[in-house]
Amino acid sequence: MDTQALKVLAHLRRAKDLIDRHYGQPLDVPAMASKALMSPAHFSREFKRAYGETPYSYLLTRRIERAMQLLRSGASVTDACMQVGWSSLGSFSTRFTEVVGETPTAYREREHEDSEQIPACIAKVLLRPSRF
Repeated sequence: MDTQALKVLAHLRRAKDLIDRHYGQPLDVPAMASKALMSPAHFSREFKRAYGETPYSYLLTRRIERAMQLLRSGASVTDACMQVGWSSLGSFSTRFTEVVGETPTAYREREHEDSEQIPACIAKVLLRPSRF
């Protein structure tokens, strides 16, 4: 891998870290691209090439993943929705249902005892929602 490609990956990692740490705050592609020192269009292309999904898709997946964790720990659907950065309960519920396959309420009420016994490093991989 040449030095230019390594630089691009380093910049993309900065933006990905921004998403991972601040998923609950309003983030848009221009803000993410700015963190990566790229134009929004170039950033979107490079992010998708490096990580297999668009930056916005990654952000939504990260938010759903965190909402799942909050719901498993007993948070209300409204609290989970607001904590992960959604301002509309309806759009949160729709997106959650699309990605997870059940409503946030059904997910919250379902037993999650099996997943609690899995080591956290493995659970993170197994329980990560897939948007594809």
